[in-house]
Amino acid sequence: MIVLAGGRGSRLGGALKPAIEVAGRTLLSRVLDTRPLARHVVVVGPPAARPAAGDRAGAALIWALEDPPFGGPVAGIAAGLAALKAHGEANADIPADWLLVLACDLPWGADAARLLVVAASALETTSGPETGSAPTVDGVHLVDSTGHAQWLAAIYRAPALRAAVHRLGDRVNGASMRDLLAGLNLDGLSDESETGTDVDTWQDVESSSERLIRSKPTEE
Repeated sequence: MIVLAGGRGSRLGGALKPAIEVAGRTLLSRVLDTRPLARHVVVVGPPAARPAAGDRAGAALIWALEDPPFGGPVAGIAAGLAALKAHGEANADIPADWLLVLACDLPWGADAARLLVVAASALETTSGPETGSAPTVDGVHLVDSTGHAQWLAAIYRAPALRAAVHRLGDRVNGASMRDLLAGLNLDGLSDESETGTDVDTWQDVESSSERLIRSKPTEE
């Protein structure tokens, strides 16, 4: 899994987005609730973001940073893939077939990830080595209520994503997600429960906090 925790937070007055608290927890720590779904987790972000991961998460994470920093999400994905490859080689691990890619500003990122993993698992039952047919879908991403594709709340076939990054070469810096994903066959998954809601402004912080507090079970 790759968690993108960079960015300038310009719409938040330059605040460090991973460290912003929503309903008493940092955004990064909430997204990292996804860790049980992944074999390895790489967080692409500056050293200043590390405390936002929480004490229990630190030792279990791989950290990376695009060079130069603030190169955008595609550069972040490229850095994350490189870090996962280096870690896998060091541990003689076999690359995973599917790779979650999540932005750090998703308070319900763990819920989104579960939906995506289920969707990817369903695809495996209709294609792949066990069925004797070649994979036809390279990834699944959430689609919000307005029809907007959420490419940073998604799960991709790792080989397809690596090939897309390789195709861009040294153009990953500043490239758009549309550039990266051009040519990939992607399925959109309707996000009916709004698990892909992100936080871009202080108003988003407030509204997400209120929603989380309302949904928290009351103690009897």
